[in-house]
Amino acid sequence: MGKRPEVEKDPEPIIIIDSREQTPLPFSRLKTQPGTLLTGDYSILGLETLFAIERKTVPDLVACCMGDNRDRFERELHRLRGYRFKRLLIVGTELEIHQAKYHSNIKPQAVLGTIAAFEIRYDLPFVFAPTPEHAGRLIERWASYFSREVILAANHLR
Repeated sequence: MGKRPEVEKDPEPIIIIDSREQTPLPFSRLKTQPGTLLTGDYSILGLETLFAIERKTVPDLVACCMGDNRDRFERELHRLRGYRFKRLLIVGTELEIHQAKYHSNIKPQAVLGTIAAFEIRYDLPFVFAPTPEHAGRLIERWASYFSREVILAANHLR
């Protein structure tokens, strides 16, 4: 039997962490580097105009549902509309919102209603991750599969 040909392995994506991100998520599999992103907190090197992840904790998200923060947040969500892959990644659980485990007088129903409206209005999936480690793994998975699909599509154009 002949030797199997070497299969060229796709290069691993490098995750860009926005330089303004105050507490970056932990990543265990992919390399990271800081950078300044137009929008979002995480992207992929070379695919910054196609892939964007905005990360919020539950308290951050709650704060974005009212007052001046809401207007700023909506402008950010509007900018994400142009990306091929975009997510709002919430570090925490929906149960934390239901149980009002945040420092605000806003009712959980108002927060959940705002999330639902924004998800539809901005065509932006909201994803909950219970821990920062889980959130990091989600971004690594999304970055790996997205970059692989972009490479496959580019190879089919040749």
